[in-house]
Amino acid sequence: MNRQMKKMVMGLGILFGLIFLYKAIIKIALYRYMAHQTQVITVSATPVNYTLLQSTISASGSLRPVNGVNVTSELAGMVQKIYFTPGSVVSAGTVLAQLNADAELGQLKSVQAQLALANITYQRDQAQYKAGVLTKQQVDNDKYNIQNLEGQIDALTATIKKKTIYAPFSGRLGISAIYLGQYLNPGDVVVPLQQLDPLYAEFGLPQQDVARIQLGQTVTVTLDAFPNEKFIGKITAINPNVETATRNFRIEATIANPELKLRSGMYVTIEVNIAPPKRELTLPISAVTFNSYGEYVYVVKPLEGTEKDKHPQLIAQQVFIKTGETHNNQIALLEGLKEGDLVITQGQFKLKKGSHIEINNEIMPED
Repeated sequence: MNRQMKKMVMGLGILFGLIFLYKAIIKIALYRYMAHQTQVITVSATPVNYTLLQSTISASGSLRPVNGVNVTSELAGMVQKIYFTPGSVVSAGTVLAQLNADAELGQLKSVQAQLALANITYQRDQAQYKAGVLTKQQVDNDKYNIQNLEGQIDALTATIKKKTIYAPFSGRLGISAIYLGQYLNPGDVVVPLQQLDPLYAEFGLPQQDVARIQLGQTVTVTLDAFPNEKFIGKITAINPNVETATRNFRIEATIANPELKLRSGMYVTIEVNIAPPKRELTLPISAVTFNSYGEYVYVVKPLEGTEKDKHPQLIAQQVFIKTGETHNNQIALLEGLKEGDLVITQGQFKLKKGSHIEINNEIMPED
């Protein structure tokens, strides 16, 4: 019985050993098979092309009106009439409001009557002086009295005019700050008024850009309120000094706003066109990898020996390049590639030199 048990145990051991050996051989064979299989990575690619690029400098700024004031009352008085509609567009010289000027009008009539009498007296006394009845002093007093009354009329006329409030320039009115019957003191606000066409765009640039900015250069203004629109203007003023606190200098551009879409105080992005457009090789900035060793891209190449096939196998080849200015999501290419080279734009982070790839351009970066 002991001998049979030993034979059975040995047989089971051999059986299990063969099973484990079989599984190990299968695993090794599968590993070697998978190791020899080439992983194909899906990427998107685009050719390198020439593009007409505009060299620009970007900055942030804000808009302000060419003319903008709070229309105020120069004299004290009660609001007798309001002629404007809040929010309307008015022309220069439009009457906005009238303060009560009844007292001044009454005084003006009284002084005008006195002036009429003074003129009559002067003419009569002048005739009597020629006849030798009156002295020269009396005639001079009459002349002085006329000039004094004329001065009083001018002062009263100016006072009455100041109690009529006018728009000092053409523009759009804001929210009214007065009511009928309200008593205004000198300097009280009547209504805001701003000239919206054109507008000034003010922005700053660092001192290293001083030599690149000139009067008359074209600027393009964009803002989030109108994301699909661009507003064009020109540089009209440059501060002669650089601010010591920031080492920036201030620039003012005049922006046309015929449709009155822009408003004073808006935050805007400004691009200054510093040179004429030029033709350069470009590629999407997403295609470029930047590291401490330099800038490189992956270029699509056919696998050697399959170039003549109808469907050659493709591999990724790493190429170091030299880039120039960035224009939105495009970057200028100075060295390393030529027109027509197919560059991988997405999926390159999974690649290494010689990786097998296939191209799927259903999703491409925006141009």
